[in-house]
Amino acid sequence: MNEPVSLVALAAGFLKIALASFGGGLSAWARVVVVEERKWLGDEEFLSALTLCRVLPGPNQVNMAVFVGTQLRGMPGALAALLGLLGVPLLIIVGLGVAYFHYHHVPQLQSVLGGAVAAATGMALSMGFKVGGPLLHDPVALALAVAAFVAVGLLHWSLVAVVVVLGGFGMWWYWPRDAADA
Repeated sequence: MNEPVSLVALAAGFLKIALASFGGGLSAWARVVVVEERKWLGDEEFLSALTLCRVLPGPNQVNMAVFVGTQLRGMPGALAALLGLLGVPLLIIVGLGVAYFHYHHVPQLQSVLGGAVAAATGMALSMGFKVGGPLLHDPVALALAVAAFVAVGLLHWSLVAVVVVLGGFGMWWYWPRDAADA
């Protein structure tokens, strides 16, 4: 049996996610740390958790920290993961906020912020390609992705309605079934 993950390791893992993804790309860094480096979850379990975390109310990565922490160590694990994810970054963002309000007129600061946005966009695209690559060979997953894009992006339908309909269909379609049910 594997040794349980320590609370310090959980806090440190989520602190790494928070600091590495400063400015964006949280989901991408969460996958790198949780799946690739620490191997706390497998890729499929991570994607299922990420989907659940995005559907539930609240910030996605806070939900993910609670999910992973609870899976590995119960309530103390959830609290450790939350502290790692939110503690130091909260102090940093408050300090940066104070500095921004004093120096927001400086052009170099605007350039730095633009670079942070570009890096965050790249991280999000990177995770999309890594995670979505295998789904390109699944016609139902591809159809669901295209339908969601068309419904929300082109037809401007309600995101909630699209998630309920397409998410419900996707869960029904991919729900594990016994061989006798098939």
